[in-house]
Amino acid sequence: MDEDEPELSVGEFVEYCRTQAGLLSGSVATMAAEADELLDDIDEETAAIRQRLEGRTDDVEGPVTPSPNDRDGTEIDVAELEELEADVEEKQTLVEAKQARIAAFQELAAGYTDLVEELRSDADDGREAMKRVVRFESQHDAPAYFDDRRTVYEAAASSDTDSP
Repeated sequence: MDEDEPELSVGEFVEYCRTQAGLLSGSVATMAAEADELLDDIDEETAAIRQRLEGRTDDVEGPVTPSPNDRDGTEIDVAELEELEADVEEKQTLVEAKQARIAAFQELAAGYTDLVEELRSDADDGREAMKRVVRFESQHDAPAYFDDRRTVYEAAASSDTDSP
């Protein structure tokens, strides 16, 4: 070990993993709120579509073709309804994507939490703890989950390429 290298402790890596799990949980809460908003929008748009369809088709027993002179504003605008339906489907796709991201973030947060317990129970020193964290983050592609901060894995990878 170089004299210039800082002394690493298991406790620092335990705290780092707790912080990462907490950040991931915060992201999950944000994404869940966004998904809830989208679901509310979907409910509102679906209700609007139903409302437009109700009452306009109650009296129809079969296909009716109104005459061009017989427009009283109660006609169903099929193109507009198709556009609303496409918007609902797009939002449903966004909700499904958010739910998949939420599951991935929750899984990684649980992994960090499990790693905390492993480090606390059987990591002998800070260097071993760091290696375990680097291996974990590499295996789980952790940097992809943190846009605004650098992971231990990224720091270790950049220090490996920086050295001669």
